[in-house]
Amino acid sequence: MERIWIAGPCAAESRTQLLATAEQLAEQTREKGLSLQYFRAGAWKVRSAPDSFAGAGEAALPWLQEVQNSYHIPACVEVMTAKQVELCAKYDIRVVWVGARTSVNPVEVQQIADAVKHTDFTVMVKNPMIPDLKLWMGNIERFLQADIRRVMAIHRGFPDVQENIYRNAPFWHIPIELKVQMPDLPILCDPSHLCGKVEWIPEVAQLAMNYGFNGLMVECHCHPEQALSDAAQQMLPSDWAEMISRLDLRNDSADLELVKQRSTLENIDNQISTLLYQRMKMVDEIAEIKRKNHISVVQPQQWQQVVERYEKHKEDSDYQLFIKRFLQLLHQSSIDRQK
Repeated sequence: MERIWIAGPCAAESRTQLLATAEQLAEQTREKGLSLQYFRAGAWKVRSAPDSFAGAGEAALPWLQEVQNSYHIPACVEVMTAKQVELCAKYDIRVVWVGARTSVNPVEVQQIADAVKHTDFTVMVKNPMIPDLKLWMGNIERFLQADIRRVMAIHRGFPDVQENIYRNAPFWHIPIELKVQMPDLPILCDPSHLCGKVEWIPEVAQLAMNYGFNGLMVECHCHPEQALSDAAQQMLPSDWAEMISRLDLRNDSADLELVKQRSTLENIDNQISTLLYQRMKMVDEIAEIKRKNHISVVQPQQWQQVVERYEKHKEDSDYQLFIKRFLQLLHQSSIDRQK
């Protein structure tokens, strides 16, 4: 399956900004022998804060049409309503995506599907804000049933209060399971929204390629420091091209079941790592309480209660041996920190 690269600014801010970004992307692709299938820009932006920049709206569509005509790169925009689909068609923009916020509402998704039914639109469907594979698949199926011949999925991660590095939790097992269930569906990764910061994008982009994704949607801006929205996650076109040229593009024939298991294991490891660190920080807080109240560091009865919480799966002797060793290390480390 072909690799699909999509790049462009988070939001359409001005004609100058769009054309400058498109020109830099076109120049970089020529220099490095790359291809850019679509130029992305948010004409209408759904923002959490009411005062945040929400895109230029319909005024941006002629600018995007000019990008298409000048650089021969199809433009794509996010749509939230059937009316916005009609406006895109008016300006000959035939590629749209359904965003994560819209994807949580099947009624709105169906209205967009009805608006593009039996047309030559290309539709990309981002994962919903909630980690619900069935909801994501249902949204995709609405467009397939609308006779849209080119439908793609975009993984941009899921909001998660426990995530301490990325803007959105990857939960890689969900898009990988989507690939297992719908093997002919192109699945792209949006590392910009997943990471939230430029410095982590190359690593996540490579990970997506390792997991068998078919391409990337990356936010690029001619002057990221001046961006009116999501400045921290927008790359310079030159940095984008350098990243794409350095990607290790592996064979798509990887065993998806093995990939799914490994990604699930990665999620478990991330959680264990975070929880262990949180536990040690709480040990520090308990030590301070004990110090103020002149309480002994070692509390045998309290520790016995901890041990009992781990006494599960007794039928697995190897696991029990591991837990015994783990708890000895955990207990001693906790005592050392408190001392």
